[in-house]
Amino acid sequence: MLSPATILIVLAFAAAYALLSRRIEASIVTLPMIFTALGLAIGSAGLDMVPEQIDQDAIHLIAEITLILLLFSDASGVRRQDLAGNAAIPARMLLIGMGMAIVLGTLVARWVSPDQPWTLALLVAAILTPTDAALGQGVLTNSKVPKRIGQSINVESGLNDGLALPVVLVAAILAADGMASHAGAVPDNIALFALGQVTLGPLAGLVIGFGAARLLDLAVDRNATTTVAQGLYFLAVAFFSFFAAEAVGGNGFIAAFVGGFVFGNTLRAPSLFIREFMEGEGQLLTLLTFLIFGAVLAPVGLEHATWQTATLSVLFLTVVRMLPIWLCLAGTGLSTYEKLFLGWFGPRGLASILFALLVLERFDIPGGEELVACVVLTVLMSIVLHGLTATPLSNRFARTAAPAR
Repeated sequence: MLSPATILIVLAFAAAYALLSRRIEASIVTLPMIFTALGLAIGSAGLDMVPEQIDQDAIHLIAEITLILLLFSDASGVRRQDLAGNAAIPARMLLIGMGMAIVLGTLVARWVSPDQPWTLALLVAAILTPTDAALGQGVLTNSKVPKRIGQSINVESGLNDGLALPVVLVAAILAADGMASHAGAVPDNIALFALGQVTLGPLAGLVIGFGAARLLDLAVDRNATTTVAQGLYFLAVAFFSFFAAEAVGGNGFIAAFVGGFVFGNTLRAPSLFIREFMEGEGQLLTLLTFLIFGAVLAPVGLEHATWQTATLSVLFLTVVRMLPIWLCLAGTGLSTYEKLFLGWFGPRGLASILFALLVLERFDIPGGEELVACVVLTVLMSIVLHGLTATPLSNRFARTAAPAR
C-alpha cells in the first residue's frame, strides 16, 4: 500500500520516538502530534508517497480497529472501587452534559451557517460531541491528577461514542432526507434501533467480559495458557465484544468499553498483558491512525476549510464543550479548577473521524466537503491544543485544585 520511501520514513520516526519516548512523554509533545504532522507533511508534499488506494475506507477500518481496542483496554484499567464513590461525575457528564452540548452545538452551528438546514447543524453537533481519551493520555497517566478526575474523563470518553451514534444516524437520515447511498443504511424503526443500541450493547459487553474473565482464570489456574497467549486472548475478547453486540443490534463501542471494564474488574489472574498492550500495540495503532489521517484526510479537509468551519471548530472545543460540563457539574462539590479541567479535556479524535466517514459512506449528505473540513479542523486543533496543555495543566493540579477544595 505504501511506497518504500514512505515506509522507511515512518519506521525511522517510529524508532526515534521509541528511543526518546521518556523524554517526549515528559514534554508537551505527544505521539498524535508527531505522526499527524508527519502524515500531513507526506500528504501535502505532492510526492505520491501515499497511493490513491489508501482512501477513506482504509482510514475507517484502521480507526475502527484502534477505537475498539483502546476502549476495551482503557476500560479494563478502570477500577470499580475507585469509581464507586464518584460515579455521579461521569454520569452527569454523559446523561446531562452530553445532551446539553448537542443542543448548544446545534444552535451554534446554525448561527455560524444560517443558510444550512437545522438537520445538518444537528449532525455536525452529534459528530463533534464525543471525546477521545487517546488524545488525553497525558492526563490519564499523570499521577498529579486525582483518580476521580482521570477516571471520569476515561469513562465519559469510553461511553459517549456509543451514546452519540444513534443521534448521528438519526441526524444523518434527516439531513439526507431519508435517502441512503446504499441499502440497509436506514433502520426500519429508528426508535427501536436507538433503544437496542444503548441496551443490548452494554448487556453484550457485560456477559462477554464476565465470561471471558472466568475462562481465563480457569485456564491460568490449570496452567493451560502462556503469558503471550493471554495477550492474543485479550485482543480476541475485545473484538468479540464489539461484533457480538453488533450482531444482536447493540452498539459495539459501548460493548467494547463495558466488556473491558467487566473483564478488568472480574479477572483474578495477573493482567500484565493489558498494560503491555497499551504500551505496545495500542501506541502502534494510534500512530498508524493519525499518520494516515494526516496524510489522506487532513489535506482534503484543509482544502475545503472556510472561516465558518474554523469558527465552529474553535467554538466546539471551548464554549460548546465547557459550558455544558460546567453547568451539569453544579452541586457535585468539585472545585472551579476541576470543573474547568473536565470541561477543557474533551479532545476530539478517533470517534469524530469514524462518525464522519461512516455518515459519508452511508448517506448522500449535502455539503459533505464542509462536514469533513469541520471535523478535520476540530481534530487537528484538538491534537495540538490538548496535547500541548495536557502535561502543564495536569502538573498544576496539585497546587491549584487542592487549595480550592
